[in-house]
Amino acid sequence: MEPGARRPATDLNHDRLRSTVSVPAPRPHSGRTGPDEPLAVIVTGPAGAGRRAVLAALLETDLAAVTVPDGSYLAVGYGRSARRTAYVPGSRQPHSGVGHPTRPPRRTQLTSPNPMLRHFGVVDCPDTASLGVAGVRVLLEAAARGGAVLFVIGADQSFDRADLDLLTELAATGVEVFFAVTPGAAGWPAEDGAGLDPVAISVDAHRVALLASVSALADAPWLPVPPGDAEKVRRALVCWSSREGLRRASQSPPEGAETTRRVSVAATVAGSDWAGRFDSHVRAAVHRLRQNVSLELANIHLRVVREIVFCGGPASLAAVLDRELHALSLLATAECDATVDQLIDDGYALVFGGTAEPDVRRRIIRAVSWGLAENGRSPDTGRVLLVTTTGGIAALSGPGALAALDVHPAAGRHEVLPPVGLALSGSCYQHWRAPENADQTRARIWSQRALREIELELLRDLSQRVEAVRLAFEPVLADAVDHGILLA
Repeated sequence: MEPGARRPATDLNHDRLRSTVSVPAPRPHSGRTGPDEPLAVIVTGPAGAGRRAVLAALLETDLAAVTVPDGSYLAVGYGRSARRTAYVPGSRQPHSGVGHPTRPPRRTQLTSPNPMLRHFGVVDCPDTASLGVAGVRVLLEAAARGGAVLFVIGADQSFDRADLDLLTELAATGVEVFFAVTPGAAGWPAEDGAGLDPVAISVDAHRVALLASVSALADAPWLPVPPGDAEKVRRALVCWSSREGLRRASQSPPEGAETTRRVSVAATVAGSDWAGRFDSHVRAAVHRLRQNVSLELANIHLRVVREIVFCGGPASLAAVLDRELHALSLLATAECDATVDQLIDDGYALVFGGTAEPDVRRRIIRAVSWGLAENGRSPDTGRVLLVTTTGGIAALSGPGALAALDVHPAAGRHEVLPPVGLALSGSCYQHWRAPENADQTRARIWSQRALREIELELLRDLSQRVEAVRLAFEPVLADAVDHGILLA
């Protein structure tokens, strides 16, 4: 911009939307990557790099098998026969074939008899430029559980700001990052007559450009991928999976004979008001939990409005809001798990003193889980909150309701509470795709109303979850005080 030139009004509004509310990025994952968590390689990269062709070569299949609708994720796992199913939020059962007529699936599941998939799964993500803030958080959460990322870039491409920001985040998480360089749309550079390898020069140029911004990835492997040949990538990933599998297996040694050892209460607990102090901890924890989720919802509102006004307009509203709700559900789940963990630590410190050993902590968690089930307070493990066309919330229950939401299914949760499920119904996609619903003002009003309904329902649900844990945990502590030892 020329010195002294006046900035357009749209730029000023854009800056105000970006700076109104700012909170730290939520934790993408709770950090409990155990030995039973399936290994997975998360595949991503810019559009035009030939990522799907690399994936097809890696899986030894055709390109059509690894093609999914825009904005969807492809999860590939081992199976005796090839099978393709689509998981669509709002449906209790997966759909066979490509997808669903009302909205794109969050995840398309592909099984393949490829022996490589016995070592690890593969999750293909949307292009980096289309991820946005929420999509990056979803990718980071999947990468933290899977353990590795394969970043595919073309020889004729360069790292843009979205790529570098994502790679910086990945470097901070400590996951293994592999780079695959393809010929791209223009092909490998031509030889210059000096006898130098143009492929090696192109790979080195990309590596130097990356390290100028993300030096933490200096040890990341760089692998050129000729058309149709991903053997080097396959070998590198299989070697990584062997190392990572052994590392995870060593993290959680088997439980020993001390799982029933005597744990005595603190000598000072009899004359203390431990119950009143624990209730105070619970109230403070619920307040922090609700506040964090409310602040993130405020940021989501700003990002959605920015998308409507400055980017894709009302036609992109459903896809953007669904992606935001996906990231919000991961945040709410992680925050809720962290809150429960903190309450268990606080309650143990008040009654027993100090910090619980891992085996004692497992005993307490089992006792709390039993208390939730016995008293009928356990939250519905299959409840999903769906945004409807009216901006209201509909609850969908059933064993398969949550299975349609995750892009990289976990082996099983060990936490006390079930995950939080949020999504948009297919009718929202149909509504905002219609040409007659292209009014920006109506789209902004609808999104504000929908997010307000989500906030009311979600905060109520989170408060009820923590209260249920309190009602199940307090009897465990009270029994310990009465008998002088942990009975769980």
